[in-house]
Amino acid sequence: MKNETISKLLSDEQKHLEKLHKIVKESIDAEELIIHNLSNPEIENLTKGQQISDSVALFGGSWKFIISFFVVLTIWIVFNVLAIGVYKFDPFPFILMNLILSCIAALQAPIIMMSQNRQEEKDRKRSENDYLINLKAEMQIRSLNQKIDVLLEEQIKTLFETQEKQFELLKEINLKINKKI
Repeated sequence: MKNETISKLLSDEQKHLEKLHKIVKESIDAEELIIHNLSNPEIENLTKGQQISDSVALFGGSWKFIISFFVVLTIWIVFNVLAIGVYKFDPFPFILMNLILSCIAALQAPIIMMSQNRQEEKDRKRSENDYLINLKAEMQIRSLNQKIDVLLEEQIKTLFETQEKQFELLKEINLKINKKI
C-alpha cells in the first residue's frame, strides 16, 4: 500500500511537470510563428505606375536630384547668357526655363504624393499589425497566467493530499511504535 501511494504521488507530480512543459512548448511555438510572420512579410505586388512614383519620389527627394538640377540650371543660364545670336534658345528672363521648371513641379508633386499615400497606407498596416501582435501577446500572457494558476492549484491540492497521506503513514508508524513499547 505504501509503495502504491508513493508511486501515485510521483506519477501525479510527473503529470504536472508534463502539463507545464506542454504549456511552455505551445507558447514558444506561437511566438516562433509571430516572429516568422514578422521577419517574412508578404511580398508587395506594385503596378508599373506605383513603381514609377516610388522611383520619382526616391530620386526627387535626394541630394543627387538637387545637385544635378542645380548643375543643369547653371549650365542653362550660363549658356544662354554667353551664347551668340541663333544659339541663344532661351534669352534672359529665361521664359522657357521657367515653363519647364513649372511643368516639372506640376508633374513631380502629384507623383510624390502618390508615393507618400502608399507609404502612409503601409505605415497604417504596420501599426495595425503591431496592435494585433500586442493584443495577441496580452492574450497569451493572460492565458499563461490562468494556466499557471490552475497548475498551482493542482500542486497545492497534491501537496495537501501528500501531506495527508504522510500524516496517515506517521500515525501508522506511531501506532506500531506504541505497540512495540
